[in-house]
Amino acid sequence: MNPQPPASTCYRHPDRTTGLACTRCGRAACTECLRPAAVGQHCVDCLAQGRTDIRPVTPTAPASTARSVPYVTYVLIAINVAVFAVTASQAHSIADNHLSRLFFDWVLEPPAVAHGQWGRVVGAGFLHYGPLHLAVNMFALYILGRDTEAVLGRARFLAVYLTSLLGGSAAVMLLATHTATAGASGAIYGLFGAMTVILLRLRQSPTQMLILIVINLIISVSLPGISLWGHLGGLLAGTLAACGILFLPQWLHARTRESVVRTGWAAVAGIAVVALALIGVGAAALS
Repeated sequence: MNPQPPASTCYRHPDRTTGLACTRCGRAACTECLRPAAVGQHCVDCLAQGRTDIRPVTPTAPASTARSVPYVTYVLIAINVAVFAVTASQAHSIADNHLSRLFFDWVLEPPAVAHGQWGRVVGAGFLHYGPLHLAVNMFALYILGRDTEAVLGRARFLAVYLTSLLGGSAAVMLLATHTATAGASGAIYGLFGAMTVILLRLRQSPTQMLILIVINLIISVSLPGISLWGHLGGLLAGTLAACGILFLPQWLHARTRESVVRTGWAAVAGIAVVALALIGVGAAALS
């Protein structure tokens, strides 16, 4: 079956606009016509075909399988691991990699950003304090990233991830000005929020995801050295970005595929701009 580009309306309900699509056949479908799958979501027709299809399995994977590979998630993990390897090499220590020159140049220190070192607001999201910090965050990114990327698509997933990262940096710049913050946690908390929005859009219970968020926030409060504000900022930015993609076009009664896509991208861009503006406000207050 060759995937078709998503339309602006559900293929079974032409009167319903949607920003979602079956990750198997690619057809646009509303939440009533989609069911959660191991990767993404499948339409009811694909599910029925899967139950009745008795053709022998061939070694060649269908095109839809390749389409669902979470390449962006894997690339993000690879970049984080590569940056950690550089810091460990420079510091000549895996445990004390924060003593490296790259770590010194990229860690999010609000006063340094106020003096013009804006690269820290993004670079800090790819630094980690030791192998345990890296392993925990990369495991979370692997688990959350696969499904979030499958539903949102590669470009929108990357946009939500980076917007969440900026949201975490903005919260640190405004509310944790005397800290040195590093880690992908802000962006990962954004994926927690995005996955919760996805479950709501698919009319699935978000209870388990909400419990995970609460548990992680309790850990953030209980353990020293964890950036609570960075986590909360990333969570808020990722949640809002996912709402902008999955709900805002419906709220604004977008009727065409182009308007649905344009509205979603405009929402994500707007949140990113607000995060950058708040970073600027924080920097101005410190300068």
